[in-house]
Amino acid sequence: MTRRALTIGVLTLCGAAAHATEPFPAEAARIVSLDPRFDALVAPDASLEIIARGHRWLEGPAWNAAEGALYYSDIPANTIYRWSADDGVHVFLTPAGYSGDAPFRGREPGSNGLAFDVDGRLLICEHGDRRITRLESSGARTVLAERYRGRRLNSPNDVIVASNGDLYFTDPPFGLPDTFTDPARELDVQGIYRRSSDGTIELLIDDVEAPNGIALSLDERTLYVTDVGPSHPAWLAFDLTAEGRAVNRRVLADAAPWMQVRRGGPDGLEIDTHGNLFAAGPEGIFVFAPDGKLLGLIDTGVPTANVEWGDDGHTLFIAAESQILRLRTLTRAPDPGSPIPDPRFDLQPPVPSLQPGAGGAPQ
Repeated sequence: MTRRALTIGVLTLCGAAAHATEPFPAEAARIVSLDPRFDALVAPDASLEIIARGHRWLEGPAWNAAEGALYYSDIPANTIYRWSADDGVHVFLTPAGYSGDAPFRGREPGSNGLAFDVDGRLLICEHGDRRITRLESSGARTVLAERYRGRRLNSPNDVIVASNGDLYFTDPPFGLPDTFTDPARELDVQGIYRRSSDGTIELLIDDVEAPNGIALSLDERTLYVTDVGPSHPAWLAFDLTAEGRAVNRRVLADAAPWMQVRRGGPDGLEIDTHGNLFAAGPEGIFVFAPDGKLLGLIDTGVPTANVEWGDDGHTLFIAAESQILRLRTLTRAPDPGSPIPDPRFDLQPPVPSLQPGAGGAPQ
């Protein structure tokens, strides 16, 4: 296959004037507490800062602790960017998700979800090339997942790494030019897969309409997935058996009422050290307690795609439409290697009457 020239390296900067290099407040953002427990996670006077802007549609933030740098995808631009407090924003990798010579016919050619594996190597969900790759130190990419039972994947969307090195990923068709009806589709499901460390790929879940974000509980016994499909958009949870099977599907929260009054849908996910779920969704980050109750919102005012812990573990980085936001929290990322039991969820519905611009409590 003919490949276009690859740009890799943090010293390459394109369109620097379009991207913030000094943080400044996100004026439309606000912190909305719906439960006293939320105030122990995010201070009522916490403020969101914009550290990068001027992009098109951002996804997949991944923190590299060794470098003190955040990597993130601009999907329409087919580019991965790197941000650090010292160097600001730079182009890191392009093309990032589509390497063909012909112009891409769809809207989402580039990379989506990013993660670092247990050895610190960047994993890339490539929409246009329909695969997950690992970026080696040489700049070469090793293909980790491209086919299931001989058929090409749709367009891997988000990926997480378990403590044993296994990968869990979602595979909706959003990266295909005609999405669900694209004639190039080879699989008739929008799957949720596990790639074992030996390279075996297993279909775990085949009945989610449009799987999107994905996360593991602290003890890695629960798999969280978002469904952004129009029929039943929701934040979902599945138990993982000792053999790795996904069972006992349940709805953590119904996203449909929120999507009626806000832009965007359920997307990327993160867990804090207490097992709380920080879930990207319509115009913000929805924070659910381990008992399933919605504790509060980090209201961005724009469709919000994903979230990532970084810095010293107390900083939340948020991919919010064309911007990367930063928020200091009172809670923090889980300590590596120190899982705690995952409580059962006492499912609660969201509060659909909360409107953008309203006060900090439901109406």
